[in-house]
Amino acid sequence: MLEHLRFLSLRDVLGAAVDIAIVAYVLYRFFMLIRGTRAIQLLKGIAILLLATTISQFLRLYTITWILSNARLMLAVALPVVFQPELRRFLEQIGRGKFFAGRSPLFMGEVNTARMIEELVKAVGQMSRNRTGALIVLEREIGLNDFVETGIGIDGLVSSEFLVNIFVPNTPLHDGAVILRGDRVQAAACFLPLTDSVVGTEMGGRHRAALGITEVSDSLAVIVSEETGTISLANAGRIIRHIDLRTLSEMLTASLQPKATSFWNRGAAAAGKVD
Repeated sequence: MLEHLRFLSLRDVLGAAVDIAIVAYVLYRFFMLIRGTRAIQLLKGIAILLLATTISQFLRLYTITWILSNARLMLAVALPVVFQPELRRFLEQIGRGKFFAGRSPLFMGEVNTARMIEELVKAVGQMSRNRTGALIVLEREIGLNDFVETGIGIDGLVSSEFLVNIFVPNTPLHDGAVILRGDRVQAAACFLPLTDSVVGTEMGGRHRAALGITEVSDSLAVIVSEETGTISLANAGRIIRHIDLRTLSEMLTASLQPKATSFWNRGAAAAGKVD
């Protein structure tokens, strides 16, 4: 390589440096674009698949190599479909001239989870007593930027008064969901995917949306029924209904701690009905 570099002109070296810099920056902007979306998890899955293929080839596991190689071929065909939202956003940002613009960091600093839960539970209790319908989504590891962009951006500190005010009936932000990231309200009036699962007739659009968002992400969704004031909590496509404020606080605290998912089943048993 050093021998080859001796025959390169200054123009060739500068051209290679510019070429590498442009490619590196475009890749950086692309990863910044998909950060905070479900595409990150898909990329992790693809990386694991490629690593497994390499290891199986090295160990001469021919059957597994054949299966993984065919899976890679099918994946190449499916990628445009799987990444359709991200590709659309990528092209839209290029067209708007925003692809090369700066972007605020996705994750905030240190989050006071206990204070956030306390304020959230206080707001839910007040809305439950007043029978004010509400849907509040708590982002966890899988980013929800796809859904944040469907609503009205806020980026405000979570407080009980703030949340109650958002869901006041007949106000611009009443319809739709509020999405929380850490201890901040990222957006309100967000549109969420509805579940395709069969649900009871007593559960309305908010419950279907809560199930839908927890089916496609690892988020939590707190629902307050407008008709009955009943409090529900959705997680991983399951919903626990008729829970009190103490149970809600305990389940949120446990669920937002790393590797504390076992509490979900205990909380479900204590609360009663799980759908």
